[in-house]
Amino acid sequence: MYLIQTIQKNLFDFNIILVVQFLNSLTLKKMLKMAKRPLILATNDDGINAPGLKYLVSVVSQIGDVVIVAPDSAKSATSQAITINSPLYVSKSNYHLKSKFEYQLSGTPADCVKFGVNEILKKKPDLCVSGINHGANSSINALYSGTIGAAIEAAIQGVPAVGFSIHDYSWDAKFNHLEKFIKSIILNVLNMKLPTNIVLNVNFPRSKVKGLKICRHANTHWEENFIKRKNPVGKIYYWLTGNFINNDNSNETDEYAIKNGYGSIVPIRFDLTAKDYIHELEKWEFNG
Repeated sequence: MYLIQTIQKNLFDFNIILVVQFLNSLTLKKMLKMAKRPLILATNDDGINAPGLKYLVSVVSQIGDVVIVAPDSAKSATSQAITINSPLYVSKSNYHLKSKFEYQLSGTPADCVKFGVNEILKKKPDLCVSGINHGANSSINALYSGTIGAAIEAAIQGVPAVGFSIHDYSWDAKFNHLEKFIKSIILNVLNMKLPTNIVLNVNFPRSKVKGLKICRHANTHWEENFIKRKNPVGKIYYWLTGNFINNDNSNETDEYAIKNGYGSIVPIRFDLTAKDYIHELEKWEFNG
C-alpha cells in the first residue's frame, strides 16, 4: 500500500512539473491564442465619445476582447480619406468601460483602422466593427460615410468588417432594441468566415426592428442645395444641404427594408470595377 501511494505521489509531482514547464514555455502571444476569445477592433466616425460607439462596444465585448481606436472628434462624411499632409496624434482615453484598451486618434476613421491594425495591435484582429453611426448610411450614403470607409479599410487590411448605422441622427438615439441583432450578425460573421473582400453595411430603423433582411443598395441620390450666408464681418459662406431622392421602388432594397421596420444587410465590395461593362467598353475605339 505504501509503495502504491509513493508511486502515485511521484506521478502527481511529475505531472505538476510538466505543467509548470509547459506554462513557462508559453509566450504571451501563444497564451492569448489559446484563450481564443475573438480580438475585435472598434472604431466609428462620430468620435471616441459617441453613444453609438459606446453601445456597440458594450454588445460586442460580450463576444470578444475589444480594442478601440477612434477619431478624437467627429469625422463624418470622410469616406475612406486618410491623413497624409499633417501628423497624427494619439492618446489613451477612458470613455468605454467594456474595452480592453482604447485610443483616440487625430485622423480619419480609415486612419484609425490603419493605425489600430499596424501600430496598436501589430496584427490582424478577428473582426473590425464600425459604428453605430448616428444617421443613415444606406444606399448612396455609404459612399460618403466615414463609418463604412473604416470598414472598407479593414477589409483592405485583410480583416472581416461590419459597419453599423441607425436612422436616427440624435445624439440621444436609443440602441437597446438592437442588441440581439448585432450579436447575431457578429456571431455569423465570425462563424461563417466572411470573406475579407466583402464588407457588411448594416442599417437599422430608429425604433422597433421586425427582423433582418438581406438587400441591395437602393438607387438614390441627393439634390444639393447651398445656403448662402454672410458672417459678421461681411464674408460670404455656404452651408451644404439637400433633399434625399429615392428613385427605386423595388422591395429588394435597403431603403424599402428600413422604411418597413427591418434592419438591412447589404454586402459590398471595395473593388469598384464594373465587370459587366468591360466587354462593351472593349468595342470602343481608343486609338485615335
